[in-house]
Amino acid sequence: MKAVKLAAPGGLDHLHLANLPDPGAPGPGEIRVRLHASSLNYHDYLVAQRTDAKYFGRIPMADGAGEVEAIGPDVDEFAVGDAVVSTFFPHWLDGEAQVGNFSTVPGDGVDGYARECVVRPAHWFTRAPKNLDHAEAATLTTAGLTAWRALVCDGRLKAGDTVLALGTGGVSIFALQLAKAMGAAVIVTSSSDEKLERARALGADHTINYKADPQWGDTVRRLTGGGVDHVIEVGGPATLAQSIKAVRIAGHISLIGVLTGGSGDIPTAALMAKQARLQGLIVGSRRQQQDMVRAIEAIGLRPVIDKRFGLDQLADAFRYEASQAHFGKICLQF
Repeated sequence: MKAVKLAAPGGLDHLHLANLPDPGAPGPGEIRVRLHASSLNYHDYLVAQRTDAKYFGRIPMADGAGEVEAIGPDVDEFAVGDAVVSTFFPHWLDGEAQVGNFSTVPGDGVDGYARECVVRPAHWFTRAPKNLDHAEAATLTTAGLTAWRALVCDGRLKAGDTVLALGTGGVSIFALQLAKAMGAAVIVTSSSDEKLERARALGADHTINYKADPQWGDTVRRLTGGGVDHVIEVGGPATLAQSIKAVRIAGHISLIGVLTGGSGDIPTAALMAKQARLQGLIVGSRRQQQDMVRAIEAIGLRPVIDKRFGLDQLADAFRYEASQAHFGKICLQF
């Protein structure tokens, strides 16, 4: 079985393709999955850059999609041949958030899905949407579920709402697609006019080049007559002040990403005056993923994949991600 492992001393140049023993037959409550795809997230990129010893030998990648090859005793949810997709928090099955770190996340705290085959407990996976191929399904584990939870589960999105999505990465493009499918108006920001044109082709109602318009929060407020209902905040400290400007009174900001850093000043008086809800989140539960899968089948959503790489091209895929040239998702297909 081929797999990519992070070797000492860490970093992209030390992601090596290795031959590992076959994982064997599934035991009670387990399934054996022939993996065909994964997708890249910023979190995976950070893991691949790690240089601390506890990550040496780690198999990266949180997202995995493939086909069930065998089922163990006591498994009745899946059958051989089913297309499945992994979950980000394998032990968070339902209810409110139960974990505040990455110790159980595949590709971080435990080995992930940059490999050809895996045997895992059945509840580590859900059924994949019938309308998606394996690479498209692999985009759902992290980016898709994050957008779904932010808008639908936490934000209670409804037709007629307005959504601001920052950037054109995986989470934001999923938010654009989901929001439009559910009857909301969407504003998208980017520093690239070409990417903004592509966002409009996907249905964005307004687009803003944040480099040309650094006070984009005021622009959003003018466009909407008071602010948006939901903000998909993936930037972090450098963008949060503008997001608070952009949200309506009593609106909802989903704090998802830290692309501009892990800490910084928060304009607390402005947030208080808006009486807005600022909610941090990390992906979601298995139940939320199952609900999302049903919704994706119902609305016929197809994830936007910018480029596909082979398993042995993982380092090149991360370098492409770091260039920020992509629109939507980058996938591994093998």
